[in-house]
Amino acid sequence: MNIRNVDLNLLVYLNVLIDEKSVSKAANKLALTQPAMSNALKRLRDLFDDPLLVRAAGSMTPTAKAMHLKPEVEALLKMAEAITQPSEQFNPATAEVTFRIMANDYIESTLIAPFITEQLTKNLGVNFDVLSPSDVNLQDMEKGTIDLAINRFNGLPRSFHQASVWRDNYCCLTHPKNTFLQHSSLDDYLQKEHIWVNRAGWGPEAAVTNKSGKQKLGWVDEALWQLEQTRKIRVFTRHYMIASLLCQSEQLIATLPRRQAKLLTTHTNLVISPVPFQIVPIEVKMIWSPLLHHAPAHQWLRRELLEFAKTVADR
Repeated sequence: MNIRNVDLNLLVYLNVLIDEKSVSKAANKLALTQPAMSNALKRLRDLFDDPLLVRAAGSMTPTAKAMHLKPEVEALLKMAEAITQPSEQFNPATAEVTFRIMANDYIESTLIAPFITEQLTKNLGVNFDVLSPSDVNLQDMEKGTIDLAINRFNGLPRSFHQASVWRDNYCCLTHPKNTFLQHSSLDDYLQKEHIWVNRAGWGPEAAVTNKSGKQKLGWVDEALWQLEQTRKIRVFTRHYMIASLLCQSEQLIATLPRRQAKLLTTHTNLVISPVPFQIVPIEVKMIWSPLLHHAPAHQWLRRELLEFAKTVADR
């Protein structure tokens, strides 16, 4: 038997015919005409090569094959009903789920950590596994083994879904005794020594050097190249949080997204000052696999994170 040639509605008719043991009663129950139900019974007999219902003692009696088919048909119909039912709504208050999110430490500290803290007492069964960009590759994202990646991305596969989390301006983070604060001009900025912080995308990053302005070191340096300038980079790091420790030196400047810098100043004596040249704001996006796009739990996570991101001010 070729399943592609089978009208699955016939199984519904067979189930009711066996229950009712009457063509007319089955027709009434299914809101069909009696000729239509009679035709359905004929097709069922041809399909199973068995009379299925036979007249005996003035009533219709299911054959042995019909009775054998009955539990299998019921199981199949129950499965079909479950498959075609709308997905249950996700309830974070009762769910037991772990979300895996990739983010660099800038996003971890400014968005993910406070978001998780808010969820801890609200939704006791919602857990989180936060991964760094070096822990994740493109294949992980494509397969949906990572729920979300949140970062600044230089390029993305067109199949991925994405949403903008926020745009963040840059500022300078320094020790309050750093002499840059006395004038804060571009010349003063270029004369100082700098901390290079840059982490985009996912996977391992190639090493960078500070040999010439022709090599693209990061977004801050791209803005300087537009002015045909380069800065003196003393320390390279891929971790934003380490900037607060390094800036305890009075000679170093870290040029960071403002949300990150503001967070660092709440735990240190460091201060923020404007960048003395224009830098295109950093745009942070969340991306996810199309395999997860319609999952109720995933939709809840995206919605909650984006709403929470609106509360994280940059000024």
